[in-house]
Amino acid sequence: MIDLRVNKEQLSRTAKRAYDRGIIAPTFAQMKDPEKIPEKLKERLSSIGLWDLHALNLFRITWKNEPVKHGGGFGGVNYIEIPPELSGVKARIISLVGKWFPTGSHKVGATYGCLAPRLVTGQFDPTYHQAVWPSTGNYCRGGAYNAHLLSCKSVAILPEQMSHERFEWLSKIAGEVIATPGCESNVWEIFQKCKELEATRENIMTFNQFDEFGNHLWHYDVTGHAMEEVLQKELDKNGRYAGIVLTSGSSGTLGCGDYLKEIYPASKIAVGEALQCPTLLLNGFGGHRIEGIGDKHVPWIHNVRNTDMVIAIDDQPCINLIRLFNEPAGKSYLSRQGVEDGIIEQLPLLGISSVGNLLGAIKFAKYYELTDRDVVLTTFTDSMELYQTRLQEEEEKHGHYSELQAAIDYHRSLMAVATDTMAELSYRDQQRVHNLKYYTWIEQMGKSAEELDAQWYDWPKYWDDIHNQVKQIDKLIEAFNDEVGLLEEL
Repeated sequence: MIDLRVNKEQLSRTAKRAYDRGIIAPTFAQMKDPEKIPEKLKERLSSIGLWDLHALNLFRITWKNEPVKHGGGFGGVNYIEIPPELSGVKARIISLVGKWFPTGSHKVGATYGCLAPRLVTGQFDPTYHQAVWPSTGNYCRGGAYNAHLLSCKSVAILPEQMSHERFEWLSKIAGEVIATPGCESNVWEIFQKCKELEATRENIMTFNQFDEFGNHLWHYDVTGHAMEEVLQKELDKNGRYAGIVLTSGSSGTLGCGDYLKEIYPASKIAVGEALQCPTLLLNGFGGHRIEGIGDKHVPWIHNVRNTDMVIAIDDQPCINLIRLFNEPAGKSYLSRQGVEDGIIEQLPLLGISSVGNLLGAIKFAKYYELTDRDVVLTTFTDSMELYQTRLQEEEEKHGHYSELQAAIDYHRSLMAVATDTMAELSYRDQQRVHNLKYYTWIEQMGKSAEELDAQWYDWPKYWDDIHNQVKQIDKLIEAFNDEVGLLEEL
């Protein structure tokens, strides 16, 4: 359960800081349905940029932002359908698009899901605490963004091999940026740095996305409802929702799969990871280049017993495809293969991990021999806006991108996607993966074996109890806004 005990003394200071900084906290209900946002707030947003460090941009933590960089309103869910000319499969692969969030990634929603319960209960005091955001990329960016709005110091922790764009942006927003050794797979080094800070600084509060159930809950409720809306719009009477495919990372986004399974019990949840670090598939280890997905452990918030399949994705095709999707020669070749110009223009919406999600969805569709009646869902976490230096590095290393290379990448990395390196999970397979949590979270991070057992043996009640906290959190948010008093002044 998410701790919702109220610290009245700290809450009073927090409410005053929120008033001084113009902070009004959006509810989960408003993030799901922006029509519930007061009209006067919407009017003010018309003059604010999507990435502006403005308190009202908290109300843009939604999948329904108008896809513009400045002054946009709200509409339907932002999503894109990948055509067969690009996927090589008959199944309809549909993805929510994360670019149109503040910071350019839906991870800002996950950070809000972690911060909001502690903020509105007074557990987090922005006049005293430093907010620590351990991450492999976008999560710490979202956390630093939210902390900046509250005028509290944030500490962003991420591996040193993450993209230059991440570090450059964080250097301007976060109070402190700490680069830990290694790449996306080196999550343990991040955890160690958190423990060091907690041992040496009195005012540290860590928001660890890998064990914060607010991350899971935000995706269960907000992303889950957004996906449900897409399915209601796209499924005709003969259509079938087959399942969702998502790379693991913190496992937060997988929470939307839990929500969808409640509505579509026959649907499946497939979790992806890098082939170069096959922790879930083979209890393996290694380093990889699919930026933003951490490995070598099973996140505490991963509902493993609800997971049906593991798919390992080779990182090299992900790198090949960002060139195919973004280089002029690649776009030209795709056009000649029958991909519509409108789709080609939207391919920069896929960052590296988004391409990984796409490849996982293709493998899923091929494995289950899905037809044009079937819909597979995924998310495109962020866009190529955060990876331009990776394209430059590839050109420096391999030279100018030619039409010949585009043809090779199209046929080898897309059309030839195979159903290898994937596994359906039996009950015992699920249990094997779940038990891996013990070594990270019980032995090393101090959690209880009793709770680990509860996640498995008290299933699904353990997870249902967390999911049922949404209404309680919204009531606390509303009470917090009342105490702040800004809504009354509108």
